[in-house]
Amino acid sequence: MLEFPITQIKDEQDRQKGHLLFSKEISFLKGVVDIDGLPNDTRIEICFAGRSNVGKSSLINALSSRKSLARSSNTPGRTQEINFFSLAGTNYLVDLPGYGYAYAPIKKVEKWQSLLKNYLTGRASLRRVFLLIDSRHGIKAVDETIMQLLDKAAVTFQIVMTKIDKPNKDELRMSLDKTRSALVKHPAAFPELLLTSSVKMNGIETLRTAIANIE
Repeated sequence: MLEFPITQIKDEQDRQKGHLLFSKEISFLKGVVDIDGLPNDTRIEICFAGRSNVGKSSLINALSSRKSLARSSNTPGRTQEINFFSLAGTNYLVDLPGYGYAYAPIKKVEKWQSLLKNYLTGRASLRRVFLLIDSRHGIKAVDETIMQLLDKAAVTFQIVMTKIDKPNKDELRMSLDKTRSALVKHPAAFPELLLTSSVKMNGIETLRTAIANIE
């Protein structure tokens, strides 16, 4: 059996569960720049993490069927807050700052990276991290650093391959093979992969369903 298979929707009931959750109200709640500003951890919470410009904001907009719910930028590292979105009054969707590189002063970047680390290792209500990987480039060293952090914190993370409309079939297959090989050594990795394209809406319904089944 293939390790880390691609997530599939099980049946129509499963599909409807995802559709129902994301048909309810979703709105921006707050941007957090300090750990003390986090909202109460009384809801199911999932977050999206990834390198700068991997497509987190675009993915959240696709999930919500809203063009500008989450702000995206062509400038890497521009988003320096943890952005919380309220979903159906029961869930938080969390857009983490892009990690890797940023056009910002060193001290600001260090503070932002500290906030990211403290959030990922200390948030009791965090059920799963969806770790976004650009399907054209695969897992990079900076992604490995975050995965090791999540392993140590025993926080489950699931890989979401983004922009799958960009590479050709052979390039995508190679990227998936490398990703699977890298994940074998990470005990906190969820044993399935999600493939998405925010432009073509590939995998968005499947991701909605995956989120709806997290308890």
